[in-house]
Amino acid sequence: MKIIDAIALVLIIIGAINWGLIGIFGFNLVEAIFGGFSIVSRIIYTLVGVAGLWGIKLIFDRD
Repeated sequence: MKIIDAIALVLIIIGAINWGLIGIFGFNLVEAIFGGFSIVSRIIYTLVGVAGLWGIKLIFDRD
């Protein structure tokens, strides 16, 4: 597994855990750690979104 694939997978898992917490408990871990819609939380959300798009590539990899 390439390093970028591993990073993307970790970010996808972080995003999934955060959405699970929001859905079950109404608790947003990213906002709790980094504050409302701060620049850091926006960067985290952007990285998770890009990782999700990269995850589409991972589905079709034949390696």
